Amino acid sequence: MDFQPVLLDHQDRFNSLLARTPQIASDFSFANIYGWAEEYGLKLAFTRDHAWIRQDRPAQAYWAPVGNWDLDWEQAFKDLPSRARLVRVPEKLALVWKKDLPKLDIRSDRDHWDYLYSVPELIELKGNRFHKKKNLYNQFIKNYDYEYVVLGKKYIEKALTLQTEWCLWKECNDSGALEAENQAIVRVFSQWEKIRGLFGAGLMVGRDMVAYTVAEALPDRTIVIHFEKGCPGYKGVYQAINKLFLENSARDFEVVNREQDLGDPGLKKAKESYNPTGYLKKYTVRL
Repeated sequence: MDFQPVLLDHQDRFNSLLARTPQIASDFSFANIYGWAEEYGLKLAFTRDHAWIRQDRPAQAYWAPVGNWDLDWEQAFKDLPSRARLVRVPEKLALVWKKDLPKLDIRSDRDHWDYLYSVPELIELKGNRFHKKKNLYNQFIKNYDYEYVVLGKKYIEKALTLQTEWCLWKECNDSGALEAENQAIVRVFSQWEKIRGLFGAGLMVGRDMVAYTVAEALPDRTIVIHFEKGCPGYKGVYQAINKLFLENSARDFEVVNREQDLGDPGLKKAKESYNPTGYLKKYTVRL
């Protein structure tokens, strides 16, 4: 296979194969691959029925293939190096491989499970399970004269300003993970109008953007939230951008995928607090 750097010119071919993929994890949206391409050294190779993704950093690995999964996998694996490691493998594909190739070493990768939520539940925030979220949301809309705006050319610079300030608050320079995420965000914003399926929103208070969210539509009526940032000086800002975005811009979707926690205890606690309805489980496989 001929692996090439990820380019915007790849997205139409990639997305046509993604639409044929039986189970789509957040990792495999084109915006995610494009945004994180430099951090992970991602490259793409196309065959007739698949797109293969290879990462070269921090160690070489192959992601699960995008496209039709009904094929002779033993033959397909001959194109990969012996003892190759495959990562971010969605559960449906892992089960196929477990059945057809029982000698494969297949292990759950809990840190990469995607958190799935009901869009209607996160819009309504009904009941005791969401009492704290609803209370914080109410505090925000009561205390601040805000404006909900759809992200576009007019507001991208405002979102980038907020991102820069957020990184100063969080001292991104001292955190490899936060600095890598910052670079991915800047890369996505820089090509905002060229990445298809990408959309988002922001909250303005006066002339300042105090929160933004970046999302992408997937072919299976799922919306994936890639990035979400809020100004820490505004109480309830995260609850507000979460609810208002789904309410105003994503009501037609059934499921919202808020990606993985990467094993971070604080992130895990935050994602669990929104009461996920399930998880898209992922696995690591060694040939």
